[in-house]
Amino acid sequence: MSSSEVPRPPSRRRTSWGRRTAVALVGALALATATTGVAGATPATPATTAFAAFLDLMPSNSAAELTGGLDPRLPTDPSTLEAALTAARAAGVAPTRYAALLHQFWLARGAVASGIDLAGWDPNAGFLSNATLVERVYANYGRYQRERAELNWAGMAGMAGGSFAAGFWDLDMGRTVVSVDALHRLGTAVAGVLAALPAQAAAALPADVRALAASGPATTAADLDWYQRRLLIMQKHIYFDMVPMHEAYLTGGRPAIEELDRAGLLDDNARAAWHGIFSGTRDGLDEATRRMADREQNQVVADQWDATATGRDGIGRVLAYVTTLAAQPAIPGARAPGVVAPLTVVGDGFELRAPLPDFNWADRAPRWRYIADDTATAYARLVADGPGRAQGLLSRPFRQFMDEQRILHRVPDLARDAVIGWSLTREP
Repeated sequence: MSSSEVPRPPSRRRTSWGRRTAVALVGALALATATTGVAGATPATPATTAFAAFLDLMPSNSAAELTGGLDPRLPTDPSTLEAALTAARAAGVAPTRYAALLHQFWLARGAVASGIDLAGWDPNAGFLSNATLVERVYANYGRYQRERAELNWAGMAGMAGGSFAAGFWDLDMGRTVVSVDALHRLGTAVAGVLAALPAQAAAALPADVRALAASGPATTAADLDWYQRRLLIMQKHIYFDMVPMHEAYLTGGRPAIEELDRAGLLDDNARAAWHGIFSGTRDGLDEATRRMADREQNQVVADQWDATATGRDGIGRVLAYVTTLAAQPAIPGARAPGVVAPLTVVGDGFELRAPLPDFNWADRAPRWRYIADDTATAYARLVADGPGRAQGLLSRPFRQFMDEQRILHRVPDLARDAVIGWSLTREP
């Protein structure tokens, strides 16, 4: 099956983690009856009270935009969660009723293994407060594949995360040290080229290029800070979705994934991905990688990317385009967006070529096409060559690996490359 054929649910972020409204209402009524002391009701036992308050919960932080775990009503200590989960299982409670508890348990287990304080995780605190945490998120993804070679999505996420984490540092360096000079230089360089083009050709360029020329030179530190917080939220959201599944598999194998499924925490796409992993075949593993990447980008953070692109009076889209322009995945064989899809504009009597990507990472369809056709394909080639090379890269200290991906010292080259390589051909 080709990457473009991967079936998926509607693009809005509504995976199976939170679709239990009717069950929640029934559960709420049941809990209310239990706590009001109805005549003749069986008194609550310690085993019951260990989990009753955690049944039928609709998590209030499933999109990971707030501090802490899935919901403030749930503990973040794995031992407390495990005790409640064990009691619920022993009592024969349907897994759909303890779904939030199960999700939080594996999330908390993953956070401890990652060295992350789940209760204090606040993406709105900004990058400096989350710098170490950002690195631990991606290092943990690499850990999954180091321990289980079949977990290719995790390895790809950990390796690509080297570039992503480096981008966080570069954005913060620009914000705190050089006062967004890098963005100003890039925007000014593009603006200079547009000013030299014939009006018809400049007007035919995509809106993202014209917006970069117009707004890039005026970008503020507050703009960068806002954009970083948006990226931190999306990073946390993906972690919330993917880590519980991977942590469960690492510890409990297939039975643990099947319990997540019985709890309603897997949709058709995720279920098919895990069956690909269970198959152990190369085709099955490659399909699982594509499906998990599809879930990550087209289900989990799709709405949040949309909101980022339209946020801050359009500056979100400008910054998303800048990061598309500057991207260089750390996966061997993966190409930069501007190489995969260089910008070409054909107008009335002319053809204009530019050393810029012809898409914006904030847009769903081209973002997915780039990941499926280039990034995931490059990673599939890497692991097909044997586990040794991927394992070696994932075993390196993450800080060292990330530092090699920094673009801070490439700023002059990026500005230069944004100027040279333009060509305008007129038809006779």
